[in-house]
Amino acid sequence: MPFMKGRAPIRRTLNYLNAGKLVLKDKIKIFSVAYNINGQNNTGAKEFVFWYLPQIQYKNPDVQVATLKNLTPSPFIKCYFEDGRQILVDIDNKSKEDILEHLLRTVGKSKEVLEAEAIMAEKKDNPANFGAGCERPCICEVYGQVPCPGVVPLPRFMRGKYKNAES
Repeated sequence: MPFMKGRAPIRRTLNYLNAGKLVLKDKIKIFSVAYNINGQNNTGAKEFVFWYLPQIQYKNPDVQVATLKNLTPSPFIKCYFEDGRQILVDIDNKSKEDILEHLLRTVGKSKEVLEAEAIMAEKKDNPANFGAGCERPCICEVYGQVPCPGVVPLPRFMRGKYKNAES
């Protein structure tokens, strides 16, 4: 398998990408990380980009993610909102876990919001759904289906009482 080559190929598996915790708020349009490759104060930022950035990109397909290498003396994360506001997060001398926890608290959606969105995504109004709580309480209301036997009696060949008596 060609996708399982390179450094830490686990990062390219769907299970790993789905396991990401950080789902950014809807108003964030650009997420940028600036860090240096060299230096002791950049190790947390480098590891964050290596391990968590693919998950962030996968979980947030509508957000532009940019990495800026070797352009700044100290590492930082900048989030740009759709109304022009910006948030600057200093990640100097922080571990990758500390950075992720801080981002979860500041720019990530809460667990309650994520659960509500999951419920809304499940309950799509599909015309094939019927029963209690749906648009149609019975399948007989769908065009082309056999009507309810209480309203229109079924033909005799469809009823077991007459079918078994003929044998």
